[in-house]
Amino acid sequence: MNPVHILAKKGEVAERVLMAGDPGRVRFLSNFLEEPKLVNENRGYLLYTGKYKGIEVSVATHGIGGPSIAIVLEELIMLGGKKFIRYGTAGGLVDNVKIGDYVIVTGASYNQGGLFYQYMRDNASVAAAPDFEITRELVNAFSSQGLPYHVGNVFSSDAFYAEDENFVSRWASKGNIAVEMECATLFFLSKMKSVRSGAVTVVSDTLTGGTKWITKEELEERVSKGAKAILDVLIKV
Repeated sequence: MNPVHILAKKGEVAERVLMAGDPGRVRFLSNFLEEPKLVNENRGYLLYTGKYKGIEVSVATHGIGGPSIAIVLEELIMLGGKKFIRYGTAGGLVDNVKIGDYVIVTGASYNQGGLFYQYMRDNASVAAAPDFEITRELVNAFSSQGLPYHVGNVFSSDAFYAEDENFVSRWASKGNIAVEMECATLFFLSKMKSVRSGAVTVVSDTLTGGTKWITKEELEERVSKGAKAILDVLIKV
């Protein structure tokens, strides 16, 4: 089967792929590559391929939410992708997770149904966990570079504006330290397709004590500092 959204050709996508939801962030991250080449812009899914420290790497837009990242992951696998790290943003659900911190994701909670039901064809739950080696190397990299990080579970939400007054307590009480929208899909689908994946998010807002947001300048600074650590891991694993 050939991709219908990512119109790159085989050979234009690296085995190692850094993914982000925002095409603007993908454009920014492509600047970390040597001689990045834009190989897809169809549907707004910007995709660049270049080299990082001499090793071929692609940087891909996965869009917002589980269905979007599922499409992109499936098609990148068709084109030769084998190792994936999502680099996105998340909202903090507990007091000690501060704006500007990083979350190295060790697992993702999700609501059953929808995309998960269509892949599984029943109500079975799926272990949505990242690749251990990638996660271990991410922890080592962030630790050695002195970046402020937390290791823990996130809740992957399908509805950005569906939070109610009990949202934070409901999901934090189940062991989740942040909320985002794609990790559960990335992790379980990677296992189904026999590829490897991990994830790091920058805490862009906190939902405890009233929602607060990071500034555009602060977010760009944090993304930049974490990118080098993540790319170092991606070319190592």
